[in-house]
Amino acid sequence: MTEHPLRERLDELNKRKEQALHAGSERSVERQHAKGKLLARERIEYLLDPGSFHELDMLARHRAHGMGLEDERPFTDGVITGWGTIDGRKVFLFAQDFTVFGGALGEVFAEKIHKVMDLALSVGAPFIGLNDGAGARIQEGVVSLASYGGIFHRNVQSSGVIPQISVILGPCAGGAVYSPALTDFIFMVRETSHMFITGPDVVKTVTGEDVTLEELGGAMTHASKSGVATFVANSEQECLDQVRYLVSFLPSNNLEEPPRFESDDDPDRLCPELIDLMPDSPNKPYDMVKVIETIVDDGDFFEYYHHWARSIVCGFARLGGEVVGIVGNQPAVLAGVLDIESSEKAARFVRTCDAFNIPLVTFVDVPGFLPGVDQEYGGIIRHGAKLLYAYCESTVPRIQVITRKAYGGAYVVMNSKSIGADLAFAWPSAELAVMGPSGAVEILFKRELQSAADPVARRAELVDEYTEQHANPYNAAERGYVDDVIDPAETRRKLIAGLRMLKSKREELPRRKHGNTPL
Repeated sequence: MTEHPLRERLDELNKRKEQALHAGSERSVERQHAKGKLLARERIEYLLDPGSFHELDMLARHRAHGMGLEDERPFTDGVITGWGTIDGRKVFLFAQDFTVFGGALGEVFAEKIHKVMDLALSVGAPFIGLNDGAGARIQEGVVSLASYGGIFHRNVQSSGVIPQISVILGPCAGGAVYSPALTDFIFMVRETSHMFITGPDVVKTVTGEDVTLEELGGAMTHASKSGVATFVANSEQECLDQVRYLVSFLPSNNLEEPPRFESDDDPDRLCPELIDLMPDSPNKPYDMVKVIETIVDDGDFFEYYHHWARSIVCGFARLGGEVVGIVGNQPAVLAGVLDIESSEKAARFVRTCDAFNIPLVTFVDVPGFLPGVDQEYGGIIRHGAKLLYAYCESTVPRIQVITRKAYGGAYVVMNSKSIGADLAFAWPSAELAVMGPSGAVEILFKRELQSAADPVARRAELVDEYTEQHANPYNAAERGYVDDVIDPAETRRKLIAGLRMLKSKREELPRRKHGNTPL
């Protein structure tokens, strides 16, 4: 009896799929593991829920000719695409396979990514890119470059509609860096991930500068200097764990609410320890992260750009089980001033939260904008306006908590009532004023101090008077710029109650193509 022809075809299918599963050579697989790096399929398996991955275009192969390509046509063409779940929630992804053509992008490679990006956008699910590739496939010439354009275009079309996450797990160079740069979050791994427009050799040729791969484009360079890397991990596994954690804070798309998780942390819990966290002098620093961790559910705060622009703190947490985005000045770094980098960092975070329906809680302790020639020449006016613009255009619930200093224009920028905060609370330690007492006295009483018999003593008296009259929240409360002056211990309770009240908030911006952000 002859075998059923369909069985013969099944045998051929299984053979091809087996080849696709092992598309890279044994030598290239060994090299990848020797570097301490996972294979593309191992990464997908680690990231997604067990058994949830559905692969697309597994049998795709390039159609290019010349320069030896026709002799080697491995299945997958160097990238694995498909969908699966994280904590039961659908996500789409691609994983570049460095063991096939070094993960270099060609026409078919890009077509696979285009297809899965289109699917993610059409069904409204997060898109994750696991990057580990050598850039454009030189043998395919301009086709590779045009193929990158298709990815960039889709990144922009998806922006603010679905969360886009880039995970750099190897090299990412040249034009390839612009797709991650267009996404919402970038993860990198120490000693393994590298991003740059031009490599160390080109830099040395053009500028004469000697720089290592790690110094030029390593994870900590981009996390602390350039502000490119949002999150940094010590290993691939830790990095992929962080990606799963981040997804738990994000909605699937801009039409959904963030996922809610019940917490055992009592929403009516008081936080009396906040009083002891505050220094006895307004000029002493304290750690705003400790304030935040004291207030949020289970002390669980996932910080955004931890290593960059550290005078401001941003991150995700939960209050009463609901996801919130938190922005707070950091008095432990430069007294919590707003500068070019901190304004940009907070502005991007505010816009990200607003795009994905995440309420914003802002903790204010800001002495002003950082003075200096470098700041002015660097465009602090323009960069500070980014944060102002971001808050003004956001429509999510917004609550302000003033813990201590709230001086000058920086107070206004930090989500004040005048730019649309729904609720504003102040602790008794709050100081709302145009500037600090010492500076104000020097301006207001300059002539009196010059003619005083004892200028030092008179200055001290005037500073005390100014402090008593203005360095408190009560004038602002009388005017309604602060809705309530609260006991710090009640902050958690007040925030949760306010967020519950604001949950049904609806606000629409004027109809327009888009605003003109001061980029």
